Amino acid sequence: MDQDTRLLVIVDGANVVGSVPDGWWRDRRGAAERLRDRLAANGLPGHAGPVDVVLVVEGAARGVESVPGVRVESAPGSGDDHIVDLAAHAAGRPVLVVTADRELRRRVRHLGADVTGPSTIRTP
Repeated sequence: MDQDTRLLVIVDGANVVGSVPDGWWRDRRGAAERLRDRLAANGLPGHAGPVDVVLVVEGAARGVESVPGVRVESAPGSGDDHIVDLAAHAAGRPVLVVTADRELRRRVRHLGADVTGPSTIRTP
C-alpha cells in the first residue's frame, strides 16, 4: 500500500493518557512512553493493514522519542492546535484522530478527518 494512501492515525496523547485514572499525573512522561509502546505493539486494533501512527505530546511529556511504528511529535504549543495542523496538512490522506475532546473532534471533522475515542486504542 502506498504510504500516501495509508491511514494516518493521530493520537491526542494527553487526552488518551488522561482517560484512565491510573496515576498518570505522577509521571506524565512515563505515561506517554507507555502509550507510545502500546501503540507500537498493537497498532490500531481492529484495522487490517498498515497505518502511520503519530502520537502528539505536550507539556511534561515533550521530548518523548519516536520508536519504530510510532512517530512522536512534541507540540510546540497547544497539542490540539498541533493535531489540527497535522490533519490539515495530511495531503488528501485518510486521517483518524483519537481523542475524546469535543472541541478537537469538531475542529478535525471540519477538515474531513474521522474521529474515535480513547477506548479504541486503550487495551488492558
